Amino acid sequence: MSHKSPKIDALLASFPETPGFDRHYVGFFRCFNAQLYYEAHDVLEEVWLPIRGQAQAKFYQGLIQMAGGFVHLQKNRLGPAARLFALALVNFEPYRTCHAGIDLDTVRQICREYRQAVIDSSETVNPWSKDQAPQLPLPMSEFK
Repeated sequence: MSHKSPKIDALLASFPETPGFDRHYVGFFRCFNAQLYYEAHDVLEEVWLPIRGQAQAKFYQGLIQMAGGFVHLQKNRLGPAARLFALALVNFEPYRTCHAGIDLDTVRQICREYRQAVIDSSETVNPWSKDQAPQLPLPMSEFK
């Protein structure tokens, strides 16, 4: 485990369990929906780092990159955000619509919309707003 584990464990302990899913994976969605994008990135990194190079790794990496894109939007760094959304979309390519308990097309659409909004404004208008931040449905077993 990384040096971040105690902090992540404390954060995850505040969330209810979701049967059938790794608590770090579900924690990613709970953090994301709370606009804790940096924490969402950290939580899922705990799952991704040990499996780099394996089939599921690109999926996790894409989610981490998406969260990183929103970290950049929160800090008004529009170019880096758009680049991370593009990288996330590339990492999601091998996966079907329903993957790991989520509708991945919804996630893809969020990445596309925010990336395109940054590009369309020539990196001058931040499309993110804390009052209208995107929400991701929590993983559900019927999508497995």
